[in-house]
Amino acid sequence: MRKPDSIEHLYLDFDGFFASVEQLREPRLRGRPVGVVPYQGGGRTCIIACSREAKARGVKSVMMVDEARAVCRDLVLVPQKPDLYRRAHNALVSEIGTVIPVDQVKSIDELSCWLDRKHRAAPHELADRIKTVIRYNIGATLTCSIGMAANRHLAKIASDTRKPDGLVVWHPEDVPAQLARLKLSDIPGIGRSMAKRLARAGVVDIPGFMALPPKQARALWRNVTGERLWYALHGYAIESPETERNMFGHSRVLPPDGRGLDDARVMGRLLLIKAARRMRRANFYASALYLSLRGYERSWGDVEALGEVADDMAILAAFARLWEHVVAVIPPATNILRLSVTLGELTDAGARQPDLFANDDAERQRCEMLTQAMDSLNARYGQTVVSLGPWAPPAGGNVGSKISYTRIPEAEDNW
Repeated sequence: MRKPDSIEHLYLDFDGFFASVEQLREPRLRGRPVGVVPYQGGGRTCIIACSREAKARGVKSVMMVDEARAVCRDLVLVPQKPDLYRRAHNALVSEIGTVIPVDQVKSIDELSCWLDRKHRAAPHELADRIKTVIRYNIGATLTCSIGMAANRHLAKIASDTRKPDGLVVWHPEDVPAQLARLKLSDIPGIGRSMAKRLARAGVVDIPGFMALPPKQARALWRNVTGERLWYALHGYAIESPETERNMFGHSRVLPPDGRGLDDARVMGRLLLIKAARRMRRANFYASALYLSLRGYERSWGDVEALGEVADDMAILAAFARLWEHVVAVIPPATNILRLSVTLGELTDAGARQPDLFANDDAERQRCEMLTQAMDSLNARYGQTVVSLGPWAPPAGGNVGSKISYTRIPEAEDNW
């Protein structure tokens, strides 16, 4: 395995991305503590993102609004605008691409770049150029923290050590001393439960972990992830394997005036149609539908077999059956705080095998043709102009489009 003798990767993390985009859009928000919430008037929900000014006052993501206002009385709440963040992300990636090719987009607010020989020779100049094009071509409210190191994992850790608007360059010879200053919890991939497992094995700090044999790291993780992390922290050129798509789903926190079972059913139906559209755009079929509902004190959920389908008719029919089965055990007056729908057990469209015993292939083809026709009309007009059954998104929209740290939203999410 190759061990670079120089920096090779740049990792860039936008600071308080969602709140910073809000401040760029609304000059009145600049310099003020801002908290982004799921919906308008979100007084009984949590902060899903906050600005640097809010963080400096003690506000944190996933903090309840009441708690956030207790530590920051002048906190300004704004409802999320997923399509705005998507457009800001695309603009930022485009501008950065004029300075250095973007190697991987890791999430909506993180990306990485491969450093060629010229960039390795002048890392600070490169970082200054990136920050300059963002400031003058996008806006001064949007800043980023940049890390550079021998591999992507170390570069990400480096970028996290100096925020906001920081720059950290870890040359290979500097890495052991720099890592020794950090805690195990500062390392991506070491969560609370894993830290406890390491402690039981006598590993309580990063030097202790790095002193392990790599195979022992694998044994502690009970899979290859521990060994890969060991090699990454030692500066080897190791890349994460490609992940395979295994589901399409959406979840939503329901507003206080829309938490009845009927409200949840309507929302679940809309979210499921959005998930099915995403699945078809990616050319997959699903064999399972998962439904999950969460109340104040407990949760409910179940799964329904589908049989490799992609059309709205089959998916919505399965949802109706699954809904009746799940709500049969829920008290009628229950308030539903959150629901999620997921299409799983995916099959690539080119590998689908029709069920020989279902004898529904002709009917399925007719349903698929109708669904494709609806998708084509919606794509042509860039909105939902035709749907199976009623299409009445709630005030504020964002059905199937929300703040996501794990994927880049698509323009079609807002149809």
